[in-house]
Amino acid sequence: IKNNLFKINYIENTVSALNYIELKNSNRESNAKIYLNLGGSLQELILQKKIIIKSLHPITYEKSYASAVLFPFVNRIEDGKYTFQEKAYELEINQIEENNALHGLIFNKNFSIHNQNISEDFASVTINYTESKKQKGFPFDYTVFLKYTLTEASLTLEVTIKNEDQNSFPFNIGWHPYFYSSNLSESFLKFKSSKKLDLNEKMIPVKIENHVFEEDMLQIKDSHLDDCFILENENISFTTPNYTLKINSSSKENYLQLYTPKERSTIAIEPMTAAPNSFNNKLGLQLLKSGETFVIDWSIKLDTQL
Repeated sequence: IKNNLFKINYIENTVSALNYIELKNSNRESNAKIYLNLGGSLQELILQKKIIIKSLHPITYEKSYASAVLFPFVNRIEDGKYTFQEKAYELEINQIEENNALHGLIFNKNFSIHNQNISEDFASVTINYTESKKQKGFPFDYTVFLKYTLTEASLTLEVTIKNEDQNSFPFNIGWHPYFYSSNLSESFLKFKSSKKLDLNEKMIPVKIENHVFEEDMLQIKDSHLDDCFILENENISFTTPNYTLKINSSSKENYLQLYTPKERSTIAIEPMTAAPNSFNNKLGLQLLKSGETFVIDWSIKLDTQL
């Protein structure tokens, strides 16, 4: 689909089978690449010629979960075990060293194109995946719709979950993008939080502790972060030497996971509706009844006022 300003291209890679959709404006100052075979994840984002998200190569997607949508659970479930409505469930362990279930069940699913739309101001594509095979540890049917909308200076991801099962199920949802910085040490985060989760050696929360930031903004410096904060509102900002981003969520309850990989040019800024291990500790856990839908959107917007 093409028009004068925004375009949508479908690129089929016959070698790797990693097919992707590219949203872009005609002057290529802004573009987004969404990989259907990698859980519908956003693997590249450029806004007004500024690199926001790029490939983490040589780190593989299987190791990084870069930009994966996390559903039906975020982060970790301890030992993959939980109880729901007095019944015990056991998920596949995909993090062997900690013996946890990690990052949900759709990060590696193949999505299909559902709908697409362009105008002079934006390009959007909706992709979907339906689960009907009763996965181990989460034997419920559901459909996930991911709608990506690109404008000159922003990208919005709207996620719709529909419970296609005869039974209710527990869930939470998150997003796992890594943001590029030309100098991570001289980059800053700003968000409102006075509470942080104390995590054990398996990265499972054991208590909530009060946390006070000494300054208004958190400078990353040489920190190695793998921390989860309970947010007081839905606003996060990230400032690098090249750009400032506003990251927002439509959720009323918000948690923030921050993670810095060893390779020091990116940081994972992960908005979540719940805490790690929420299927057990119930922090942020929600219930989706049969036939009902849940909708959330996250937006990444370039601060062009600077």
